[in-house]
Parts: sequence; C-alpha cells; structure tokens
Amino acid sequence: MPDILRIPPAPESPASFPARVRMRDGVRLAADVYLPGAPDEADATPGDTVLIRLPYDKSGVYCFIPQIAEYFARHGYRVVAQDVRGKFRSEGDALLFVNEVDDGHDTLEWIAQQPWSNGNVAMWGDSYYGYTQWAAAASGHPALKAIAPRVTGTGLGEPVRPDPATRTRRIEWGVTYMYPLTQFFENDALHWEPDWERRDFAAQAEEFMAEVGRRGLSYDQWYPHPVLLPRFPGGSPFAGRSVPTLHTIGWWDNCAPLSWADVAAIAAHPNWDAHHHLRIESIDHESFRLLEADEDRVPERSEQQILDLLPRTLDPAIAFFDVFVRGNGTAADLPKVVWSLAGTDELRTEPSWPPAGVRSVALRATSDGGLTARPGAAPEPATTLEWTHDPADLVPSSAPDAFSFLLARPDESPIGDRDDVLRFDAAAATADVDLAGPVSARVRVASDGPVMDCFVRLLDVAPDGTALRIARGQLQLRDATEPGVLEIDLGQLGYRLRTGHRLRVHVSSSDYPEFLPQPGTGADPWTWGETRPNRQQLVVGGADGLSLTLTVLEGDLP
Repeated sequence: MPDILRIPPAPESPASFPARVRMRDGVRLAADVYLPGAPDEADATPGDTVLIRLPYDKSGVYCFIPQIAEYFARHGYRVVAQDVRGKFRSEGDALLFVNEVDDGHDTLEWIAQQPWSNGNVAMWGDSYYGYTQWAAAASGHPALKAIAPRVTGTGLGEPVRPDPATRTRRIEWGVTYMYPLTQFFENDALHWEPDWERRDFAAQAEEFMAEVGRRGLSYDQWYPHPVLLPRFPGGSPFAGRSVPTLHTIGWWDNCAPLSWADVAAIAAHPNWDAHHHLRIESIDHESFRLLEADEDRVPERSEQQILDLLPRTLDPAIAFFDVFVRGNGTAADLPKVVWSLAGTDELRTEPSWPPAGVRSVALRATSDGGLTARPGAAPEPATTLEWTHDPADLVPSSAPDAFSFLLARPDESPIGDRDDVLRFDAAAATADVDLAGPVSARVRVASDGPVMDCFVRLLDVAPDGTALRIARGQLQLRDATEPGVLEIDLGQLGYRLRTGHRLRVHVSSSDYPEFLPQPGTGADPWTWGETRPNRQQLVVGGADGLSLTLTVLEGDLP
C-alpha cells in the first residue's frame, strides 16, 4: 500500500472571522468572512459579497483563498469562503455534487441576512468551486446576481455511464474514481497514488479503504453498483432563473469539454444566453499559461508569484461584478466574447463564438501518412491501416499531470514514433494561419476485440521537430468487431499556426494513465483482470477515410 498523506485544515486566516452556517437539515458549514479594511478596522456596513464554496480548504495553501479574498476585499467586496459539506471544518457527509444546490441556496440566504450584507451576492471559483456556482444558480435564490465559473462544467466528475442505445461512449478519465478516494473521502484530504503498473485499481481502492479503516460514501455511490443521485432538481441546471455569467474556459484545460458542453446547452436557453459572457484563455486547469515565463513555470508557486497571478485571474470577474452586482455600467459595456489567440499575446473580442468570417476546411489522411486539404479533389482509394493495442505496453500520457499540462508543455513528437500510433503530417504552412472554432474528426474503425478506444490528437510541429498538442478528442466503440464510423469532437481552437510549422495527427488506442485503458477483453478497465492484445483497424481514403475538419479565420492550410 502506498504512503497516505493526510492534509487537515490549515489555520484560519487572521484577516477573516469564522462563522458556522446552518443548513436546512441542521448541518453547519464552516466559513471565513472577510470584510474590507484592516481586521481591527473592518468595514461592517452593508455591501456586496463574493461567495466562494470549495472542497479544498477555505484556509489552505492549494487554492490560496485567503489571498483571493483579500484581493476582492481591497476592491470593496465582502467575501465568504466556505468549506462545502463534509470537507475540512464543515459538518456532514463528504458526498460529491448532490448537496450543492440546497447548500448553496441556504448559504445565500444566510449571507442576505447578515448586517454586513446588502443582499447582493456574486460567486467566483475554479473547478469544483466553479461547479458550486452552477449549483447555487440552479437553486433560484434571488440574492445571487452574477457568477464567474472558471475551468469547470455542470457535468463535472461522475463516471461515464453506458448508453445501451448507442455503440459509442466517452472514455473514462483515470482520475474519476480516484477523486472520491482522495479529495472527497472524508473531511481531510488524503493524498495517495495507486501503483499504476498493477492496474488492478478496484483492488487497490479496497486496500486503501482497509488501511484507513472506513469506506468512502462517494466511492461506494459510484462503484461497483452506481446509484444515480440527481444533482439539479429541475433536471437541467439551466431550467430555471438565469444568472449573468462570466464563463472562463482554458484552451488546454482537460475539463474544457465539459465547459463547451455547457456553452452549447446555454445557447439553447435564451434567458441564459442573453447574458452569458465567454472568456477563453491560453491556460490549463491550474492556470499555467502557454507563454508562461520560465521562472513562473514551477510546480509550487511562491507567495509573490501567487500575488502576481491575482490581477489577471480576478480583474475580469471584478469588472463583471461591478456591472451586474453594483450596477456600475450596463451589459453593453462588456464584450460577449473575449478570447486569446494562442501562440500570441493577443486578446480579441467578438459578439459571438466562433468569430464572424470563419470557414470550415477538411483535411484528409492518406495511406502514405499525409494530411492534405485539396478541396474538390477525389479521395484516394480506401486503404485499411492496422496497429496492435497491447495492454502490457500502453501509449503513455504526455504530461505527468493532466491538470497542469502547460507546466510540463510536453513535446509529443516521440509518441508518434511508436508502432501503435498512426501519424499523419500536413505540409508546412507558407504563411501564418489563424484557427478559431470547432475541430472534429471522422474515422472508420474496427477491432478484433469487443471494445475499441480511439484517441485523436492534433499537434503543431515546429521546424525543429518538436510537437505541441493543440486539440484532442477520444471516443469508444463497443461491439467493435463490427466496423463503425466515429464522429469525434476535438473541442475548440483559438490558435496561430506559424509560418514553417505543420499540423500533425496522432491516432492511438490508449493514453495512460490520463484515461483508463482497455484490457482487450471487454472487461471493466477499473477492475482489470485478464488481458489480451487487440488488432485495430482504421480506414484512410474512400468515403469514410480519416478526415479532420478545422475552422479557419485567416490564412490557408496547405
């Protein structure tokens, strides 16, 4: 059994005062309250409040909430930072997701009744504490005037459920079942890693729970017999009262597919879409930037680096809250879309996404490993390419931590040299090409095994041969002995392909340990067990050959 690092709550910030907020069922949730001014001269007159509800310790170093709260307070906001139910100093069970609507509502109600509150509340936060904003908004509480969720989604976290009506399904993240065994197991955070070489993850989970002497409520809710508890009383998080939203997505955030799914859902709800503002940055989940200075690309940020990070992280939200919470200006003063053209330092504004004037360009793979745009040209005859998926020799994930991809900013060119990765290269660009909008792939695949995972990665290859992943998608085909056509969403791009650079596509059947790998027998990857190599097939050429559709704003793909 690996070592278990237990992280209890950190001391509460001296810049705040503690509070215990009673929920409707009597459970008390711990909060820190920050008021503008020095602690001994705090401004307790009624004012606007920012609420942050998170499971990662409201007082801890990981999310540096005390520094964030003090930054908001310096801008005149009262701040309430709260441990969600069952975490750190809060009472109750550590049960993922399902209590956040009601607990968010009850916390908003408590804030509205405090003498230092004027009844107007905004919410801010990343990841799970972005999710708690969507949940609080779904409660319909009238005190919530604006939210600013970052790198998150309303569908965050739960395991992939099979859909018997289709042969395709999403591929499971490796971290999915680990989250309720680490961050959401009990009040404290328990940090440990399975032995990724063993791959009998379910057995290792049982060993872990035996070691700590208790079972995990959230884990047992999910595995092995899932109990589906509703997250949102209205079914959809966007079924009820809408809230002005500043929605931040990272081009390299591994949770970005969840964010983009929410963008699509919001577009179908006019009351939400009317005041949905999108901000797309060249960041990953941990807010590392593509063009990060070398001295700031470090796993543990210093106190000064954290303070330097605050303005670019919080100022957009403050400007948004000033309009929708304080009434300083109107919605027309704020752009609907602010986006980073990755590969440059440029921020652009648009009335909608994708930008006006874009066009779709299809690239077709060829049997000799090419990738070409030839519009109007007939495809070459269909050819079937093959490779072996060997559960004993999986394609490795490129970054040590998928949540901080840009910390490593890995060169993925060596992965394309493997025998179990198909590689397709376009010609070098003769001028800069700006890509802005959706990317998708269409593939016809089959396997001699019952389940086939198909990963498609789009890379920017520099003249020196190094390759940066700029888009990706993956999808699973069940009953894979019968060929199937997969429409794979690779997400969205806002990226400048420089002169002399080329696009490359990698196709593989594993990406481990970021995604759980197939044992080759159709068995549950979390359980593992017996394994068997599979022979995989992909078609190039013909009507169903591998093609990639990109959205081009400026320039021409070769």
